[in-house]
Amino acid sequence: MTADPNDILARLAATIAARRGADPADSYIARLLSDDEDAVLKKIGEEATETILAAKGGDARHLVRETADLWFHCLVLLGRHGLGPREVLAELARREGVSGIAEKAARTKRGGQDREKE
Repeated sequence: MTADPNDILARLAATIAARRGADPADSYIARLLSDDEDAVLKKIGEEATETILAAKGGDARHLVRETADLWFHCLVLLGRHGLGPREVLAELARREGVSGIAEKAARTKRGGQDREKE
């Protein structure tokens, strides 16, 4: 029996969390987590640019691969902040069925970001 592909984000987040204490010489994730946050931010910028170029190039498979790279590095960034796909998916669920225009207007009213106190 194979694992549910819909759980891949949770599995990746678990792997990222597990690699936090690994040797950066042995693990790419550990290296990204041990470096200054700017290293991850730079990588996300590179992957976003590559995703845009892939979309402009019209090669669907290339676009999928670059999007996977972008999502992966975003998961690493979330992990650096003690967050994971669950929080992002919850936010997407909260927005589901809400007009994008209305949602953006609500954020603008709140000062651009939703900063709820926990």
